[in-house]
Amino acid sequence: MQITEEASDKYKQTTTEEMSVAPAPAAVANSKNIQAGLPKNMVPDPGWFDGDQTKFKDWWRRIQLFLKSNRVLDTDDRITAILARLRGGVAGIYAQKKLDKLDKELGTRIGTIL
Repeated sequence: MQITEEASDKYKQTTTEEMSVAPAPAAVANSKNIQAGLPKNMVPDPGWFDGDQTKFKDWWRRIQLFLKSNRVLDTDDRITAILARLRGGVAGIYAQKKLDKLDKELGTRIGTIL
């Protein structure tokens, strides 16, 4: 995948502090479950992945366990959950490119239906 210098600079501007401000998507869901009196998931949210290859194996194991414990079985849902947790740097650029491709494919499918 070719990354333009402009896109790379854009994602480099996202600081670690900015990335840690927003809770990961499941953290919000868990807090809503607790408020509703539902049990909290026993597998914690794997958090964000920023493209640091030294942390990938550990993060990948955590996200696999998280998806299984939350019974995320549908392929599209699994892809969405993983892309939602890729932030900053190369990981963020990759996620955006994949999201753009998925949006384009979805738009094409919707266009053929309408």
